[in-house]
Amino acid sequence: MARMGLAPVLGYLIVEENFNVALGVFILAGVTDLLDGFIARNWANQKSALGSALDPLADKILISVLYVSLTCANLIPVSLTSMIILRDVALIAAVFYVRYKTLSPPRTLSRYFNPCYATAQLKPTFISKMNTAVQLILVAASLAAPVFNYVDSIYLQTLWCITAFTTVTSAYSYYHYGRKTVQVINNK
Repeated sequence: MARMGLAPVLGYLIVEENFNVALGVFILAGVTDLLDGFIARNWANQKSALGSALDPLADKILISVLYVSLTCANLIPVSLTSMIILRDVALIAAVFYVRYKTLSPPRTLSRYFNPCYATAQLKPTFISKMNTAVQLILVAASLAAPVFNYVDSIYLQTLWCITAFTTVTSAYSYYHYGRKTVQVINNK
């Protein structure tokens, strides 16, 4: 929930070009993500169906807000942000489709959106995990660029290309492996 709450704050700070504070808030969001994962893995009864649904949603919201804001601040190209958003929209649409297909009747809105009725789980591919890491590295580097004065760096532009490559490769991996990335949990 903290990451979802911090997303609009980060977006505002970036658009207002308050990059020093935005970099600090981004680091705080990263720490909350790491802490959330650590607690869920290491303390008994800390995993929940709601948490497992909210965690990837929080990541998607945060990444989307950051990329759009950094694009508005002219720190990331429009084409790269469009590619990332398009991939995420396609993945979310696929998750909605799988949810619909694996949820047994009656398919009511309350059952459809209730995370307690877990019917399938998406297993991220290796390249998708790498892509997430590269996207976050690019966000951190882009936020730090105006703070440390390397906005026009060739290294930053190279990171744009690497991010584009991993984004396209990740999207293709989900398309190519399709059913292998989805594990049906129950069919009730």
